[in-house]
Parts: sequence; structure tokens; C-alpha cells
Amino acid sequence: MVNIEGIVERITFRNEDNFYTVFKLLTTTGDIQTCVGNFPQIIVGEELKLTGEWSKHEQYGLQFNVASALPITPSTLLGIERYLGSGLIKGIGPNTAKKLVDKFGLKTLEIIEKQPQRLLEVEGIGEKKAEIITQAFLAQKDIQDVMVFLQGSGITPAIAAKIYKVYGRESINLVRENPYRLADDIFGIGFKTADKIAKNLGIRDDDSHRIRSGIRYALSQAVEQGHTFLPTEELINATKELLDIDIEEKFLAELGQSKQLIIEAERCYLPSLFEAECAVAKRLIALTKHLPPLPFEIELDTDLRLAPLQELAVKTAMQEKVLVITGGPGTGKTTITKVILAQWEKAGYKVLLASPTGRAAKRLSEATDKPAKTIHRLLEYGFNSTGMGFQKDENNKLKGDALVLDEFSMVDIRLMDSLLKALDEKMRVLFVGDCDQLPAVGPGNVLKDIIASGRIPVVKLTKVFRQREQSQIIINAHRINQGLFPEIDNQGDFVFMQRQEPGEIADLIVNLVSDRLPGYVKRRFGIENAFDTIQVLTPMRKSETGVDNLNRLLQSRLNPEGNKNEIRLGYRLFRENDKVMQIRNNYQKDIYNGDIGKITQIDPEDKTLEVLFVDENGDRFLKYEEDELDELTLAYATSVHKSQGSEYPVVVMPITTQHYMLLQRNLLYTGVTRAKKLVVLVGTKKALFLCLKNNKTAKRYSLLATRLQAQKTIDESF
Repeated sequence: MVNIEGIVERITFRNEDNFYTVFKLLTTTGDIQTCVGNFPQIIVGEELKLTGEWSKHEQYGLQFNVASALPITPSTLLGIERYLGSGLIKGIGPNTAKKLVDKFGLKTLEIIEKQPQRLLEVEGIGEKKAEIITQAFLAQKDIQDVMVFLQGSGITPAIAAKIYKVYGRESINLVRENPYRLADDIFGIGFKTADKIAKNLGIRDDDSHRIRSGIRYALSQAVEQGHTFLPTEELINATKELLDIDIEEKFLAELGQSKQLIIEAERCYLPSLFEAECAVAKRLIALTKHLPPLPFEIELDTDLRLAPLQELAVKTAMQEKVLVITGGPGTGKTTITKVILAQWEKAGYKVLLASPTGRAAKRLSEATDKPAKTIHRLLEYGFNSTGMGFQKDENNKLKGDALVLDEFSMVDIRLMDSLLKALDEKMRVLFVGDCDQLPAVGPGNVLKDIIASGRIPVVKLTKVFRQREQSQIIINAHRINQGLFPEIDNQGDFVFMQRQEPGEIADLIVNLVSDRLPGYVKRRFGIENAFDTIQVLTPMRKSETGVDNLNRLLQSRLNPEGNKNEIRLGYRLFRENDKVMQIRNNYQKDIYNGDIGKITQIDPEDKTLEVLFVDENGDRFLKYEEDELDELTLAYATSVHKSQGSEYPVVVMPITTQHYMLLQRNLLYTGVTRAKKLVVLVGTKKALFLCLKNNKTAKRYSLLATRLQAQKTIDESF
């Protein structure tokens, strides 16, 4: 191996997916050398000590293949200025870096570290900014030590910062002791990254920490796919495939004894999901038995004619404590909800309205002319007796006589558990949702399990009432749900555009969204704001027509480079005016997975950005620090799963055999029913036929229906 040192002069190529980088290094001998390698972090102006080998590329000539890189504190004026101005240190951009170096010269870094009060001598730096710069500089030195320690493990600077934020100066010791704890403690680090770090540290494949962590990771991956549990044999096989070693059942038993797993009749649960599933069954049955029917006759509005099933739904809502109303688009779910709401209010009830997402809550509020909240806001997340959590719970119940919960198909078992804990035993509850939609993103199959159990009253609306409006979206949604090919004449609000190759499909989608559709939508519907109007939905993340690639293409076309600030995090590039989505519940910010907003401001020096979100509470501007940016992703295109609970005037959706594994009827049905004004499908008829033919929904392991059936009728309060 050969060692060379120098300053990063410029970066000529970088792949943010795998960190492969080609850069020019100004060596200590004054030569410019081409270097190549994989770098989680690379900054113009930083000084590096590189270890590697020379080779000669047929096309590009002599280059240095880097095996490892260690940062060196910059020692030249140019190096210091470039290092400080790289954006690495919060509070310092190129302008501030130049001022600092002009003032303090080669002693700049020493002064920041040891005499921070002297920063006040620099024009434009006050006490607050001086403190920010000093703290960021000192933290960065520690983070750099963590980066060196994790060299070659694929850890980005942002993730290193998160490790340091959680563990502080004990980061290296704690990670060395048990790197698998990272997968539990640090958002953004999964088991595979922790396992890679462990291998670098020489930890054996059959180490007990690795096996136990692997089992929990395999189970958590199943939870990500919607399961509440895995059969013991499947969990062992999944772990064996993950770790590539034989797994003895004794490790499951050990995890069971330490309460890290719950094992019930050859079923393995994470403890929180086992408790949630059991509690939901118990509380839901208990909730049905605490109040007699309303003691008055129902007089329906004489101006409104109800179909027999609709009338049955209203009467059942008066007679039963808990009711589920389900049905597809155009079957009158909203109408019936309004009628039931009016009847309850005539009885003097205080009715609460909620939906799983902000957009759905806003839509429910507009439909009923009553205030509606997200479930999270209804349950008031904040500080309670045990720390951060829902303030509304079994000890502080919701105040009201009845609850209407819309878009119920989106509710997972955890959220259902939290909701039921907060319901007073005398409350009536109406659950409204479409059981043919995709199930909740989170674990469980709550709506379908409740229906399948036969223990809760259910009314399924089947008659479509809006066909007279000639809405092809509604007609075709029902045809798709029945496995029939949609009616396509490309004259109405349902359009199919044939393209064969994935590249052609992606190019047409970008052209439609950027050029052709905005003008058409304005002329036909009078809608001008394309930002909130046109949404691309796609089944997959990866592939040419997947979420990631379409977002890159659409960002480049809809929000190109210009006089706008930018900030990069790994493979994500954020730019002012970008459309973004929150991908993790952030209770402190009161913003949740799936919420869409617009970047209004980026501060490259402070490495922060501001996002405008519009929800049932109106406009909200939220600030994101650097270590929170991995909670955001571009949202010009998003997955069909992430679109649940939302409606968009226009939906554009690729249908291609590239998505073969995810071509399911309910996925297409869900995507189509997200559109209010226009659906545009782009792809092949073969893919569309495959989608319609595949009515096999992905199996979810859930025992809620069985637990509901097993519950005895109980009259005591819960």
C-alpha cells in the first residue's frame, strides 16, 4: 500500500447511492492527482492522508485507488478557508470563512477552538453566532473521530452526527462494545449497517449479540411489511437467510425470557405489538357493551332519499355503540356520515371527528362543516406522566359522546390501541373506510380483521350513486376492483397512454407533469397551482419508473438549479421550492409520516431548512436542523402506499411490467381512487392486465380477528 497526502481540489464525479467518488487531489509535492474510491464524506478543501494503490485506466490514465482516507487538520490558508467554507461547520459559509481567515490567518482553527471570544472581532459575528460556530466546530472534531473510527462502513456525516448526539464522547467505546445497539438507538441505521461495522471490528458471525440482534431485525422487517407476528419457523428461516448461519431455537427462548420477544403458540411478537393486539380486541368488544340503543325514534331528513343499505347504516348507528361503514367511491359514505352526525347532534351529542392524516382530516372537515383533527392531534401528543406520549389515554380520556373516524383502512394496530385507550366507555363510535384499499402502512389489518371477526356491526355500501355524473374515475375504480378492464376512450377523466420501455414511460410522465398537464388542468378545471394539483404515484421505490428516479427527473425539470439555495444529505438533494414529504412521525413538530410540504427557505451556513405544511390547522412553517433532514424526502413522485388518505385533483401513474412483483389489483384501485378530477395511466396494457388479474393481496400475519372472536361479552368498564 502507498500513502499520499494533499488537499481535495475538486470533485469531478460522485454517486450518492454508493458514495463512489472521483476527485482531484493537490498533493504536498504540488502535483494534481486523480483519486477514486468510496467516501461517505468528501469535501473540497479538506486535507487527507490516503492509503491505496496506483493503477492506469485505459481511458482516464493514471489514478490512485483509495482504500482508506484519514482527515488531516488543514494547515494552509487556502485549505483552512475551503475547509471552513465547505458547509461542514454550522454557521460558517464561504463568506464567513474568508472573513475568519483574513482576520486570523493560520491560527483560525486554533482560535475557534481555544479563544472563541475572539470571533466577535470579525464583522458580522455576534455572540449567538460565535457560540453556534464554536459548538459546531468542537462537535465536528468529535464527529470526525467517529467518522475515522467507522471508516469504510458507509456511515454518512449526518449519521455520524446522530451517533455522536445520542452517545456523545462515549460513541466509540459504546459502538466498539456492541455495534448492534446502533440499529435500536439511531434512526437511519439498520441492522445491515451495524453488521458491516461489526465485521470491520472483527466480531464473529456467531456472536450472540449478532444473532439476537438479527432475530429482532428479521422480526422488525416483517413488521415493516405489515405483520404483527411471525410463526417461529418463518422467523428462524428469515434470520438464517439474513445472517447466513444456522440459528438455534434457544436464542428465541432467551429473547422470550428477557421479554424482548413474546412467544405464544409458535408465534413470535415484538412485545409492544402483542400487547396492542390483545388490548384492541379486549377494548373493542368492551366498547360495544356499555350503552343501550338511543331511546328515540329516528326521523330521517325528508329531502334526502336513502337507499336501503344507507338507511340500514343510519339505523344501526343509532342502535349500536360501534359501527363500521365500508364501501367504494361513490357509494355514499360521506352522505351517510353526515346524516348520522346530524342525528347524533339532534340527540345532544358532542361529536368528535378524526382521520389518520392531515389531508384526510381537512377533507372530512370540509365535507361535514365541522372541525376534524388527525388522530395524533386528537390524542394530544406531548409530555405526560411517563415522558413524551399521547396525553389522552386510559387515565385522561377524550371528552365527548361520539366519535367519527374516517379513512379507517389506514389505521394500524398501534394507533388503534392508542385510540381505544382514550375512548370513554360511553362513547359511540363510527368507523368509515374502504376495505378494498391497500391496508395500513403500519402493522396489522385492523379494518379487514374487524369485518372478518363478525363481532362488530358492519354495513357495506355497494350501490354507486355518482355514475350519472359520468365520472370514469368512479366507474373504472369499481371495474378495477371487480377485475374488469377499465373503460378507456381518453375523452373523459380517465386516460391511458401506451408506452413500452421504462425510459419512455418516465420521460412521458415528466413531460406530462411539467408541460402538458398544467395548461390542460387550468383550461378544463380552472386550477392553476400545479404544485398541489398533480401527483405522480408509483408502486416501487427503485427502477426507472420508481419513486427515487422520477423524483430526480421531476426535480430537475420542475425546480432546476438557479439562484436557489441547496443542501445535500446522502443521495438526497434539497432545493428551495422543492416539494417534500415527511417520512417519519415527529411528535415534537406535530408532523407525521406522509405529510407533504414545500421548502420555503434553506440556510446553507446553518444547514437548516424551512418547510411550509398546509393541514387542518392552516399554514405552518417548520424548521429542520441538519440531523432532522433524513426525515424528509422529495415528493414530486411518491408511492401508492404513502398516498393513502390523500386526494389529488390529478394522479399520474406508471403501469409497467418493471413493477411485476407489486402489480396488484388493490394497489391500482388505491392509486386510481386518490384522483378527484383526472387519472392518467402511462404504460402497457400487458402490465394493466397483470395488475387486474392479480387479486392476491400480500398475506399479513395478524390475529386480531381471532382474538375478537375469542373475547367474551363483558359488561364491566375498561
